[in-house]
Parts: sequence; C-alpha cells; structure tokens
Amino acid sequence: MMKDMIGLLCRLIETPSVSGSEEKTAELLTDYLNTQPGIHAERVGNNVVAKKDSQAAQLPTVLLCSHHDTVKPAAGYTRDPFVPVLEKDAQFRTRLYGLGSNDAKGPLVAMIRAFCTPENLPFNLLLVLAAGEETSDPEGISRVLPQHPGISCAIVGEPTGLQAAVGEKGLLVLDGYTRGRSSHAACNDGVNALYAALDDIAVLRNFRFEKESGIMGPVHLQVTQIEAGVQHNVIPDSCHYVVDIRTTDAYTNSGIVELLGKVVSGRLVPRNLSHKASFTPWDHPLRDALSKAGIVTYISPTSSDWMRLPCPAIKLGPGDSGRSHIPDEFIYLSELQQGVETYKQLLRLLTL
Repeated sequence: MMKDMIGLLCRLIETPSVSGSEEKTAELLTDYLNTQPGIHAERVGNNVVAKKDSQAAQLPTVLLCSHHDTVKPAAGYTRDPFVPVLEKDAQFRTRLYGLGSNDAKGPLVAMIRAFCTPENLPFNLLLVLAAGEETSDPEGISRVLPQHPGISCAIVGEPTGLQAAVGEKGLLVLDGYTRGRSSHAACNDGVNALYAALDDIAVLRNFRFEKESGIMGPVHLQVTQIEAGVQHNVIPDSCHYVVDIRTTDAYTNSGIVELLGKVVSGRLVPRNLSHKASFTPWDHPLRDALSKAGIVTYISPTSSDWMRLPCPAIKLGPGDSGRSHIPDEFIYLSELQQGVETYKQLLRLLTL
C-alpha cells in the first residue's frame, strides 16, 4: 500500500498542474481510480469525482475532498520542482521533495488510499479531487457540488499536521482603483493616481476592525499587489492595487466592503463575496468523532475549498501548512502513512 501511494504521489509531482492547467493530473487520477476494485471515477472538467459501486441510496453521504492543482513554483527552488526526490534528513526521516508534495497532493493521495480501503461504513463516501483551489476557480469544486445535493458533512484534505481545523477564516479579495490626471513628470499640473493609492493603502494598513470574533480572532488585512504608470516621465492617471482580507464570523463580506469603502478615496471592488468564514458546529458528529480519536483541534488562518461547501466540515491532513508555497516543498513519508490511518480512524468513529 505504501509503495503504491508513494508511486502515485511521485507521478503527480512529475505532472505539472498549476491552477488552470490540471488536465494531465485529472486524467492520471481518473485512470488510477478506475483501476481500483469497486471504484468508479469520472472527470467533471478538471475535477475528478469517484464513488464506490457498493453505495446505498438510503444512506447519508460524507464528502472527502482535496485538490490536485498547485501554485507556480516559488522563486528560490534549489532543485527541479517537478522531479520527485526522496532524501533523509538529520533525524533519518525520509522526505519526498517536489511541488505539491505537501499542498495538497500528499493529503490527496492519503485521502485516496483511505477512500479505496474496503470498509463497512454506515454512510456513502463521495471523493472529489478538485481543480482550481489555489485560485478560487469557479470551474473547480463549485462546478461539482450542484450535481451532488444532500451531502451530510465533509473532510477537506489539506496539510494540517494531522490536527483538525474546526474553523477557518474566509477570503475576501478587493481590487482597489484610484484615478488621477496625466501630465509630464517635469510639470506640476497633473494628479498622481499612484500617490492617491498610497494614501488609501496607508489608511487600510492602519485600519482596525472594531469587532473581533471570539472563535477566530481579528480580521486580517494585507495589501499584496500594486500597479501604475506607463513610463518614467508620465504622471500616472490610474492605479490598481489588491487587498487580501482573511475574514471571520464577526463581519459579513459585504459588510467589510461597505466599511472599507467609506474610509478610502478610490473604489474597492470585491472579486467574490461568497468565500465565507467557516466553523464546525459544536454539536456536530464530526466533533464527537474527533474527540473519540483524540485529535487536536484548532482554528486555521488559511482558506481552502471548505469555504465553498454547503455542509458542516473539518480540515485535516498530513503535512505542514508552513511548507506550502515555499521553495523545496516536501512531505515526510511517515506523515503520509499516518494520514491514511487518521482518515480511516475518523471515518470509523463518525456516526451520522
């Protein structure tokens, strides 16, 4: 089992799947799942959806979902990000290096192995291996979910150190725009849109949200991109910047847009208002199963496909979030094996 899982993960690393270009990994995963006894898989765009032939219509459905897209390789890689390499560290633990090994192709293969293991569970399992998670692509899991109404709950496969996130902050991305008037840079009769944007960015940088979530803490805001100007001697008449906001249950996304729109001089345009903060209800069976399994819980500062799900969920998987999106990404082989066993244990303890 372990050899097969490592082999699959190596093939996934060797197959580039930067968000928006996941065709080859979708094909690879579909073909692999259809070789597993009692499993039927199909593609929905670049998403892969799998069911067990033994499912019963009268039983509830538990969703297992992870993603096979990756970010672009970070600057600073010292090795080819698409060549999987096994290497021991100073403690003689074996690492598997490669882009996506940790986020989230490692959790994904552990989830696949748990899904494919024959188990007599009191519910059906639905496996969705999504595309476009890293870019919130509407052709990702959001394309699949309407075809499967009535999902009872979900486990989202992400690198969490095998602790369970019972809440995660939402994501609100704003495009900021300021306008000015162009003129020659040597003259003093233009209106510099870049300066106007910098003034607005200073306001946003120092803005403090009055309400703080008792569960998720404060809303977190960062300006992450800025673009202006066409050449050195022309005062820019427009500027565009991007704001990344990690939201909580203390505010609605539309409420944050309205609040910030009142304190800046330019325009703030949300890309998507539906990426909400998420929290596992205190009395949900997932909580009970986590308690019985002795799995530590926490609130995650990062977002995932959880924010797109219409059902209660948790986020759980092998790997470490701190290794995501960095040069020389890796996962420990021991983490993969522990991930399979943790998924299987949790499913056995879950009672719906």
